Amino acid sequence: MSRILAGLVALLAVAALLGASGARGDEPITVYAAASLAEVFPRIDPGAHFQFAGSNQLATQIRQGAPADVFASASPVYTQQLYRDALVERPRVFATNTLVVAVPRSNPAHIGSIWDLARRPKLRLVVAGPKVPIGLYTRHVLERLGLLAVLRKSVSQETDVKGIVGKLALGEADAGFVYATDVHAASSRLTAIAIPKRAQPAVRYELAVVRGSHNADAAWSFVADVLSSTGRRQLARAGFGVP
Repeated sequence: MSRILAGLVALLAVAALLGASGARGDEPITVYAAASLAEVFPRIDPGAHFQFAGSNQLATQIRQGAPADVFASASPVYTQQLYRDALVERPRVFATNTLVVAVPRSNPAHIGSIWDLARRPKLRLVVAGPKVPIGLYTRHVLERLGLLAVLRKSVSQETDVKGIVGKLALGEADAGFVYATDVHAASSRLTAIAIPKRAQPAVRYELAVVRGSHNADAAWSFVADVLSSTGRRQLARAGFGVP
């Protein structure tokens, strides 16, 4: 009898493990994504759980073992670093973007071009930190145009692009560098001023499945959805370029 009882206990234990595994696979995946994707990604997969922040912050969290299934970065720098360290599968480019100077629709500093940033002595500029993709791209633009000195007019250095949008929308800054898609999403509050083509950086977004994901099948399905014709249409509607 004891052997039969032991066998039943073992079978129940196996069933419990299988049930737990199946339940875990049915859970929504967790996508760590650049803040500039906060509007479009939920349209592509409303059922996923999203964590939006600066790509550098998210990459650090993944290195520390955060339970992400997919990582989508606004710069290849972070996905490629994680790939070299065998923390994610091979990244895929899925979107492009452009930088603009954003100003509040009221435009209190009367900014008409990027050159006006240097001409306004009392300008309140808001940028992102140098390790955030938008911050890296901003410094690339200013260096190419010989305008790095305008960084001295920064009133804050935000941890992601949404922080810049928020400061501008609230009137706490006169101008800031953001992606064209951010102005597209906040067109009732912000206006975009174009940056010369010769200074535009190549802004490429990459996504990758995180190795060790407990929802690998669902994670790969999410990647497929983003790369699908439907995903590309959603990205294009949000103002992204699609490769």
